[in-house]
Amino acid sequence: MTISVGEKLPEVTLVKATAEGPDKIQSSEYFGGKKVALFSVPGAFTPTCSAKHLPGFVAKADELKAKGIDEIACTAVNDAFVMGAWNQRDGSPEITMLADGNGDFAEAIGLTMDGSGFGLGKRGSRWSMVVNDGVVEQLNIEGPGEFKLSSAEHMLSQL
Repeated sequence: MTISVGEKLPEVTLVKATAEGPDKIQSSEYFGGKKVALFSVPGAFTPTCSAKHLPGFVAKADELKAKGIDEIACTAVNDAFVMGAWNQRDGSPEITMLADGNGDFAEAIGLTMDGSGFGLGKRGSRWSMVVNDGVVEQLNIEGPGEFKLSSAEHMLSQL
């Protein structure tokens, strides 16, 4: 079942990509006590994710923070090394990369996709949400192959 606005994020272990290497963190610890702009991409280094999704949040980071966002995070069903390398190449220190290597988080919130036709296997789908102290305040889920609702620009219009 897909998570809804007003629901608390489930307790799962994510891996934060840091300069010192992977750092396991519980979702309740990461999302507790702050307002987070969280977005999910099907895969690091993939075309739309690298050309539009991540760069949009990098470009709009200051505007999001001016509207009350404490942190901006990106999640994908990739390992922390890939997420860290992607952030170094295309990202920013303003974006926290949360690796969901086994897809546990995507599965727990009911936002998975099957990318087997493209050789990707089971992945997290494309979406964005605003999470306030672990509770979903906004949820923007894209249709297959779309990129509109999960953009930083769309999120800014909602804040």
